[in-house]
Amino acid sequence: MTQAPAIELQAVSLTLGEHCIFDRLTLSMESAQWHSILGRSGAGKSCLLRLVAGLQQPDSGCITSFGKPSASRQIAYMAQEDGLLPWLSNLDNVQLGARLRGERSPANRQRAQALIEQVGLADWADALPAVLSGGMRQRIALARTLFEDQPVVLMDEPFSRLDAITRDELQLLAFDLLSKRTVLLVTHDPIEALRLSQAVHVLSAASPSSIHSIRLSTAAPRAMDDAYVMQHLPTVWHHLQSLSRQVDAA
Repeated sequence: MTQAPAIELQAVSLTLGEHCIFDRLTLSMESAQWHSILGRSGAGKSCLLRLVAGLQQPDSGCITSFGKPSASRQIAYMAQEDGLLPWLSNLDNVQLGARLRGERSPANRQRAQALIEQVGLADWADALPAVLSGGMRQRIALARTLFEDQPVVLMDEPFSRLDAITRDELQLLAFDLLSKRTVLLVTHDPIEALRLSQAVHVLSAASPSSIHSIRLSTAAPRAMDDAYVMQHLPTVWHHLQSLSRQVDAA
């Protein structure tokens, strides 16, 4: 029996005020793969994430995860801002979701400690976030996302504010630790999308947004100078530019 898509949008429409964001948008994302959403500012990337997360309801259409409706979605979220609470230790920040749910236990503490070790910050578990660099803070945020242990992970440009070397390290670490999950990554960076994803979905800036999906056949992650990345970069740029020109010509 074929498994239902990890994320599926069927004829989804959304209007905010007088602005039509999506009109019968349909998109299917297979499980245990990385999917990237590309598009210029205002294309609806954040709206799409909110819809998938169940934080926004569509005007019409259906959104499911593994065939289940929004109330049953099992989703973790990693944002551009690390969102670490400055008065909690890094260890307690990783356990934040459990703490808010009243699920404090030695087992949770041990699991959080193990995740901090996985992201390479075992010596910083009891420190406060203020003493960490930007890259280290995002490692703790990644550990917190992993702590939720959900099959679908939404990532809203989590590496965009890091320097190039740290960004590369975090991309590869996240890919390794999230390899068995379905990841939906919002990014402005075509190379990041091509390096990490099995599918790249380009949103137009027109109103309403349309989407063009590019499936990638080689195994990820790929090096920045990988021949497959270089081969498909012009195609992604073409779709970004052509879909952007639609709104300029409107």
